[in-house]
Amino acid sequence: MWEVLIYGFVILLSGAIVWYYWSSGQKRSKEVAAKVEQAQEEGRFQPVSLHPYIDPHKCIGSGACVRACPEEDILGLIDGKGTLINASSCIGHGACFHACPVDAISLRIGTEVRGVDLPHIKPNYETNISGIYIAGELGGMGLIKNSAEQGVQACNNLAEELPSECSCETDVVIIGAGPAGIAAALKAKEKGLTFRVLEQDSLGGTVFTFPRDKVVMTSPMDLPLYGKLKLNNTSKAELLGIWNEVLDKHQIQIEEHSKVERISQIGAYHFKLDTSKGEAVEARSVIIAIGRRGTPRKLGVPGEESSKVAYRLLEPEHIQGEKVLVVGGGDSAVESALLLADHNEVHLSYRKQHFARIKKGNQEKLEAALASGKISPLLGTNVSRIEEKKLSLVREDGSEFEIENDRIYIFAGGELPIPFLQDAGITVEKTFGKTLRKH
Repeated sequence: MWEVLIYGFVILLSGAIVWYYWSSGQKRSKEVAAKVEQAQEEGRFQPVSLHPYIDPHKCIGSGACVRACPEEDILGLIDGKGTLINASSCIGHGACFHACPVDAISLRIGTEVRGVDLPHIKPNYETNISGIYIAGELGGMGLIKNSAEQGVQACNNLAEELPSECSCETDVVIIGAGPAGIAAALKAKEKGLTFRVLEQDSLGGTVFTFPRDKVVMTSPMDLPLYGKLKLNNTSKAELLGIWNEVLDKHQIQIEEHSKVERISQIGAYHFKLDTSKGEAVEARSVIIAIGRRGTPRKLGVPGEESSKVAYRLLEPEHIQGEKVLVVGGGDSAVESALLLADHNEVHLSYRKQHFARIKKGNQEKLEAALASGKISPLLGTNVSRIEEKKLSLVREDGSEFEIENDRIYIFAGGELPIPFLQDAGITVEKTFGKTLRKH
């Protein structure tokens, strides 16, 4: 009799445990499915840049990728399989890629329906032109850690390929002083190469254009001549400080405000670079380490040449008591509007009705700012004219209205440097769902 009771109790307990985990899994699956449905409705489901691709045949539903992702609701599990949720907010750091215990995740750019223009790059980061390499965001790999690693690897590879004799006084010209360019310069210094670093703007490249207080999301990485950098939630100012320190220590000069306008091949491993300063620089090789949005996209409206128009926000603390319009629907626009909102009258104009591509944290802060009236939204609008003390905007129905304005910040993305690359002879292809990193 006791044996029957004991066996019965064990069976019931086991059944209860199985039911508990099964029902919990079902509940979580429904929650994730609801988030996916909401993301699809709001246009957040389709990735816009580098993102994870989950092979459903390999995925075992461990959830390691979900736990590893520092962003919220980018990944989830439905019926024991990984799935994308708010894929448009993925910033491509690849934490999920490294965390997957069965190598079911690869990193892709573009989708089956959304193509992305990418330059042709070999596995050693050399383009179809021998001696010209591409590293960083331009090749599809954004983020500081990935870009820096590519800069180092590109420099390593070109050092092995350079012919021993050449009339050029410079081994390599590095175009761009962002994460990839700085890392490449440090590696070039370490290898004893002669080099110059030409930056069209300021040290840091795209990172420099972030508002001062923006937190730069990155992870530990090895920096040549410095060692391991253990960075997490590091501010732009801290990161620029580290870069300045290591560059000064090793006497590496960044030639700022020197834009390379054209690359011409004179011969094998012999290039001439024409700069915006009228200088012609000859080198044996080139590393192009510029971003995908190097030149800000303009609105093309009357008055845009006004001095009150800017395409980046550097000193938000110096702007107070003004009527400001911020244009754009991405993280840069939203973060800038939030930084200005405490001390200014801020309008936020976006051509669409929803902010579909911003991070969850920014979404929450924006909703709070809208609810409190700190930021006035102008959704479904486009700027049509810029004047000294006012702006004209057009609604989706074509009606026009004016607002008073002292300053306008435009974050409408950037123009891809495709003509620059093609002029240098580099092949650029539109790719759909291209795998950039896999196990």
